[in-house]
Amino acid sequence: MKIYMIGLGKMGLNLALNMQEKGYEVIGYDIKNEMEERAIANNIQVINDVNQIKKDGTKKIVWLMLPAGKITNNMIVSFSQLLLEGDILIDGGNSDYRDSISNGQLLLKSGILFFDIGTSGGVYGARHGASFMVGGDKKGFNLIEPLLTDISAPNGLLYTGKSGSGHYLKIIHNAILHSELEILGEGFDLLNSSQFEYNLKDVAYNWSKSSVIRGWLMDLLYDAFCKKPKLDDVETTIHSSSACIDAINSAMKLNVPVPMMGITLLMRQRTQQQETFSARIVNSLRKEIGGYKPKK
Repeated sequence: MKIYMIGLGKMGLNLALNMQEKGYEVIGYDIKNEMEERAIANNIQVINDVNQIKKDGTKKIVWLMLPAGKITNNMIVSFSQLLLEGDILIDGGNSDYRDSISNGQLLLKSGILFFDIGTSGGVYGARHGASFMVGGDKKGFNLIEPLLTDISAPNGLLYTGKSGSGHYLKIIHNAILHSELEILGEGFDLLNSSQFEYNLKDVAYNWSKSSVIRGWLMDLLYDAFCKKPKLDDVETTIHSSSACIDAINSAMKLNVPVPMMGITLLMRQRTQQQETFSARIVNSLRKEIGGYKPKK
């Protein structure tokens, strides 16, 4: 089945390359010419107008990797008129799960199968094997399962249930991630401020290989210290976490206490007023994951 990748940024392009490598026919589109040129340089065919998809009478998958909110929602409304009954539309971005519920209902009226997919693993995962959390029709999931299995990491595919469940799971995933980044930042800030002359790169390496808190984030922190021992290529301002906000709002409705997510949100807001080494840790990890650009 032909796949149209709408949005050729870091995640979209790398997903397209992953699919292409696995033998799938991928056609890309992006509003920015430079993004399309990058795709062409990687032997990915592109179209210059999404309306061209309407002329394709074959069964197809349209995969959106666009900024969450108005841009994605408007594009989904457009595709509700462009796609055929039985076609598949995937929103692989970080959309609000409530939008995904509404979008699923909208597309159902046109007989279009909709899936909200939470995507984790950063740029590396998109290119070499991501973690996918898939909400949508169970029977329809069987149609896309082979594709997702091919481009996911081992054991990286999870069907989560009805529309909205994939993006809700990704919200909670991101809120947990941001809390983990916060505690790593605090711990290494404390080491950096202590009376002892720790080599923080060596600490990160030791912990990444042998300690009970080892893991991919610790590996990435070691990589960051190898590149810039003082982590001085990143800003110390961190924008508030929409994932934490959404998770906290959901928790309030469900009467579930989530104090760490609340603290994480407050600490991010603090960085907008005060420079800290902890923020350098967090932004360095965000840079390594692939979703953050360092200052020039």
